[in-house]
Amino acid sequence: MNFKTRVAAKPSDDTLGAYCPDNQIALTGSGTGPLAGLSFAAKDVLDVAGAATGNGHPEWLRTHAPAERSAVAVERVLAAGADLVGKTISDELAYSLTGENFHYGTPINPADPSRVPGGSSSGSASVVAAGVVDFALGTDCGGSVRVPASYCGILGMRPTHGRIPLDGVVPFAPSFDCVGWFARDAGVLERVGRVLLADDGAAQRFTRLLVPSDAFAMLDADFDNGLLPAVDRVAAEVASKEPFVLAEEGLEVWSESFRIVQASEIWKSVGAWIDEVRPSFGPGVKERFEAARHVDPDLLARAQEHRREITARIDALLTAGTVMVLPTVPRTAPARGGDMADIEVAYRHKAMNLLCVAGLAGLPQISLPLARHGHLPLGLSIVGARGSDVDLLGLSSRLASR
Repeated sequence: MNFKTRVAAKPSDDTLGAYCPDNQIALTGSGTGPLAGLSFAAKDVLDVAGAATGNGHPEWLRTHAPAERSAVAVERVLAAGADLVGKTISDELAYSLTGENFHYGTPINPADPSRVPGGSSSGSASVVAAGVVDFALGTDCGGSVRVPASYCGILGMRPTHGRIPLDGVVPFAPSFDCVGWFARDAGVLERVGRVLLADDGAAQRFTRLLVPSDAFAMLDADFDNGLLPAVDRVAAEVASKEPFVLAEEGLEVWSESFRIVQASEIWKSVGAWIDEVRPSFGPGVKERFEAARHVDPDLLARAQEHRREITARIDALLTAGTVMVLPTVPRTAPARGGDMADIEVAYRHKAMNLLCVAGLAGLPQISLPLARHGHLPLGLSIVGARGSDVDLLGLSSRLASR
């Protein structure tokens, strides 16, 4: 599809530091359809026809030609009437959760400019939270939509794996990769979701709510004070609440299997390019890529088998009409420029204990801005069975209206 190129967003006008400085492009949508009148931004791992995709790194941008066609997700929302404002910054090759890009800087978190926005879909979350656009596209492999949604106090959805085509999206860890999206308004989140999912079916109501005690035990001290009333709010809509233990062996063990499988797939996707170009990476990202290079084959085989067991366990729990609620992340956004060693342990590792659940089983998850800790937002997530995306969107819209 061809859409009219407009004047690109000017980096000099970007007070948030959220737009890519070197490969800006803007497109006018069809002007008609369910998203007519809405504006959006797209993370710079999704192709936009006429611009090169930077993947969060100047060397990737230098070594890749302009895209001849936009990503399917971009095309779908343009065809539905929305206008593309610009391309937003990603963490380096999308391999981080903080939103601090060594080369391009850190987009502002409108909830608190002294805090990171979360990543890797950092720029997309920033412009939505600031009200610059109505919605934004991102990608989520290990939490790259859900984390910034929680940190910035907006809605963010990771769909069922495979529901939205990944054509025109830079491959990262293919068995986990998803196109996700952000909005401030639950109605907009649902409208965008139906376009992306190509699904206009009726949303079915959930009748059973599972509350994993081990997931809530991951919260830092006092953080449950904000989330537990939010759980009750969801329970009032669903009409039941059942506590249970999700991972008898420990969510840390699930997270380790996720890390191993993800790292192996990441190296297969970008390792050859890294070896050829030898780009520089910032702290944390550099070490993760080096670890991905050296994944042990025996460990990988065991982690893949463990993933199959975990998926079967979750599938058996999330029967028809069942939804699960869990903290999106264990705490609020860390300060900008913090010590990387502390960030890795206190934020990334603990967060992955929660984020890995939907990723391992390929499930849809929406992070909802239903809680706060002090002045900072803290997301509560709803997770449904595979294919229950529209049902989750309907639940989020009903919760917003309560």
